[in-house]
Amino acid sequence: MEAIVYEEFGGPEVLRHATGVAVPEPGPGEVRVKVAAVGLNPVDWKRRYGWVEEFYPTTFPAVPGLEFAGTVDKVGEGVDDLAVGDEVLGWTKTGAYAQYAIAGLVVPKPAGLSWASAASLPVATETAQRVLDLIGVRAGETLFLHGAAGVVGSVGVQLAVAAGVTVIGSASGANHAYLRELGAIPVEYGEGLTDRVRAAAPDGVDAVFDAAGHGVLPVAIELLGGAEAAKERIATIADVDAAKHGITFTGVMGDPEAVRAGLTAHARAAEAGTLAVRLADTLPLKEAARAQELSETGRVRGKLVLVP
Repeated sequence: MEAIVYEEFGGPEVLRHATGVAVPEPGPGEVRVKVAAVGLNPVDWKRRYGWVEEFYPTTFPAVPGLEFAGTVDKVGEGVDDLAVGDEVLGWTKTGAYAQYAIAGLVVPKPAGLSWASAASLPVATETAQRVLDLIGVRAGETLFLHGAAGVVGSVGVQLAVAAGVTVIGSASGANHAYLRELGAIPVEYGEGLTDRVRAAAPDGVDAVFDAAGHGVLPVAIELLGGAEAAKERIATIADVDAAKHGITFTGVMGDPEAVRAGLTAHARAAEAGTLAVRLADTLPLKEAARAQELSETGRVRGKLVLVP
């Protein structure tokens, strides 16, 4: 089969487009899927550099990619809830940058959802929901979401707004109109951020979701008054030095059953048009190295999707 493989940590050049890669076989309780679309995430290139081994240990040769949408191609012994031909989305165990993969946690793909849109949902929606649950943001409260126009951030905005939360979202000026469309109050990145957030939320901020990093955690602590207890209402998915500030860094999927229920609901919302991930571009799988290079720039507006 066709797949993207790397055998050492490094830059995009370590990614190799290979043919003739062995097709994985499902074991007991597993299913194999024919991949229709792959969602590219920053964690893909962070893993390629070896930066997140604590959370995602690598065995070489490795196939990148966490999330996919595709069709069940073969079922292993003992599988009775999925059948060949079922359309699904979720996570893989063997890497998604391939024509075939062993599925991990999956849910049915709604018929009205495109392959690209389906493949863009698992990581972003699970991550955003996990952080919102972790910081306990509730209806009537105000959330500061740093990096609100990114893929995870924009999903976080939508989920929070739908829950009755007022969202102050930081982004570059070019993305402010987009954030207003999602229901957030936009503020500009950069020096003076604390004052701009306070001006946008004169009654104060109740919780902070850092989806972008870039040293914003001291600002987050200041916005919540600096008390140690306030740090429980701050979480980051982008600053690996969070512990130095007493803040939670969250990078691992939550309870599988809760994740499955959440993804099912989010996929239905996406089909209904009440939840959306902005798609930046769709590229062929063989251009995975270029796609990861684009992602690394931090200037891609939306989700990159690869198609085998």
